[in-house]
Amino acid sequence: MNNILILGAGRSSTACINYVLRQAKEHNWFVVVADADLDLATQKVNNHPNGRGVWLDASKPSDRHQLISRADVVISLLPPQLHLEVAYDCIKLKKHLITASYVSKDIYKLSDDFRNKELIFMGEMGLDPGIDHMSAMQKIDEIKAMGGKITAFSSNAGGLVALDCLKKNPWRYKFTWNPRNVVKAGQGTAQYLEGGKFKYIPYNRLFREYRTIEIPGYEEEFEVYANRESLLYREAYGLDDIPTLYRGTIRYKGFCDAWNALVQIGLTDGTYPILDSEKITYHELMEAYLSKEGRSGASVKERVANLLGETEFSTVMKKLEWLGLFSKKKIGLENATPALILEDLLLKKWKLEPNDRDVIIMQHEFEYELEAKQHKLFSTLVLEGKDANDTAMARLVGLPLAIFAKQVMLGKITSTGVNIPVKKEIYGPVLDELKTYGVVFHEREEELPLQSQGA
Repeated sequence: MNNILILGAGRSSTACINYVLRQAKEHNWFVVVADADLDLATQKVNNHPNGRGVWLDASKPSDRHQLISRADVVISLLPPQLHLEVAYDCIKLKKHLITASYVSKDIYKLSDDFRNKELIFMGEMGLDPGIDHMSAMQKIDEIKAMGGKITAFSSNAGGLVALDCLKKNPWRYKFTWNPRNVVKAGQGTAQYLEGGKFKYIPYNRLFREYRTIEIPGYEEEFEVYANRESLLYREAYGLDDIPTLYRGTIRYKGFCDAWNALVQIGLTDGTYPILDSEKITYHELMEAYLSKEGRSGASVKERVANLLGETEFSTVMKKLEWLGLFSKKKIGLENATPALILEDLLLKKWKLEPNDRDVIIMQHEFEYELEAKQHKLFSTLVLEGKDANDTAMARLVGLPLAIFAKQVMLGKITSTGVNIPVKKEIYGPVLDELKTYGVVFHEREEELPLQSQGA
């Protein structure tokens, strides 16, 4: 195998492209980076003798086929909705495919097609999902190898920004990843296991019913809201009989109450348009969500506070005002949904400044029985980025993809079909190499009274 194709040259691609180009020089491979922005693709390759940037309209099958046919391994950093079409292409053209996105039900249905042609499809090979699976499975396998029985597991992760970069931002949050995913976060119903019982949190309650956790090195607690897909990983992790299983998203303290206010107002809804939204102001938008007249002379801000059960000058209301939601500035987006209006506003307010450093925080918590004793183990990763161009997020999404692609190119992977990285032959080499990039989990363990097991 000699050729690697990378589809997409966006923000997550830099670390991936740089790593693959370094390996290409060592192993005499050639790397093609394809993107709808030719200048961007060319810039990312940076005149490397073993690489080339090319233009691609990923929606055109003929254009995709032309590039995929010349590759041995394809790394797709395209939007998730395009992965199914690329998967069909790779089956037809007999190519291995690696992505960082969640594996959809439709792609899982293609597992036999990939396996029958001795092809590898590796999904969820990024940060979250990706490093979360690999680091969790490494500890799960270690505990089982000691003879331990896991009785509870929670896995929480978040992409944040260093606190000293947020002094003027009362939300203490900025976008380090896909803004739309942040606005859509939690929509649907979160599901998890607790004490052997299924638990459900509907969207309208999700950001009220958050948990708190402690992270070594930080004085204050963090907030965690539940993810939708916790139950999907019982079988994949080999934890079919576990009584407690929870996966969540980490935020700094104070975020969830403020985001809950946006949910309760209705600003995260993407199912209908605000008619003539380009003609109205943010102030008028907020007023449009107030169905009842307030007390005589009450301002829109006072009425919104009353709707939320807040005082006019509460911390939550100050955060809404800081966003500009009570300003007389026109929205300027034509017939946009509330969610799109909110996303557009947040893109301006939560944009990374050039010297901002992002922070990845991930923590696994295990409870397990071993030799008639109950143990609790915390495994925590904290990794900072350098600046807005060299983020920890982009590194930890791109590097696992690239490292695994190298393993495939060198013929070291035998797991064909559609997979996620939960097998030792997959997670072992990737985690080992990630350590050289500072991806190190620090562990703390304590012994509990045995009777603490269960609900």
